[in-house]
Amino acid sequence: MATTQRRGRLPLQERESRRQEVLDAALAELLAGGAAALTMQGVARRAGASKETLYSWFGGRDELLGALVEANADNSATRVTQALDAGVTTPTQARETLVAYGQALLGLLTGRASVELNRAAMSSPALAERLLTSGRHRIGPRVQEYLARLHTEQILDAPDSAQAYRTLYGLIVRDTQIRVLLGDPPPNNAEIAQHATGAVDAFFTLFHGAP
Repeated sequence: MATTQRRGRLPLQERESRRQEVLDAALAELLAGGAAALTMQGVARRAGASKETLYSWFGGRDELLGALVEANADNSATRVTQALDAGVTTPTQARETLVAYGQALLGLLTGRASVELNRAAMSSPALAERLLTSGRHRIGPRVQEYLARLHTEQILDAPDSAQAYRTLYGLIVRDTQIRVLLGDPPPNNAEIAQHATGAVDAFFTLFHGAP
């Protein structure tokens, strides 16, 4: 005899699909009006769900924003991992890999969703911590490992991979993210590519390897 599904409880796969629809609706609300205007009621209306469902799944507005932060970071981590997993055999390939990382990083940090989430995090210590944990603190160690490989293969002279990572991050990001947060227009794809290439060239000048 088949087991009857308990009323009101979705199967796991359908629940995950519905949760993603809610996150998509929350992102649309975020992009439409910014973090300050995002409400559980507005997200519920856009998603065709009840506020009770949203509170049951996410706990509250900050938790919903936190889920958006993690989803945004997951997309970035995938792109960065794909770039860094490439084999390292020549300085040219290493440069190309770091330029790809720089483009992904700068594109993420100046993208509309990231900008609005960062603005929201400025007034929420818990959300700020979640932003750091799922973003830089998660991806940073992967980049450090890659820079350590470049040192081992004598492509870079960077015995302190943590210091090298901080330098690379600073060269890529500079004040660009802050200016966008304050209202400057974000760089376009061509500007991001040019900026990332210049940052990596400067990085290799500072940490040149064996001749």
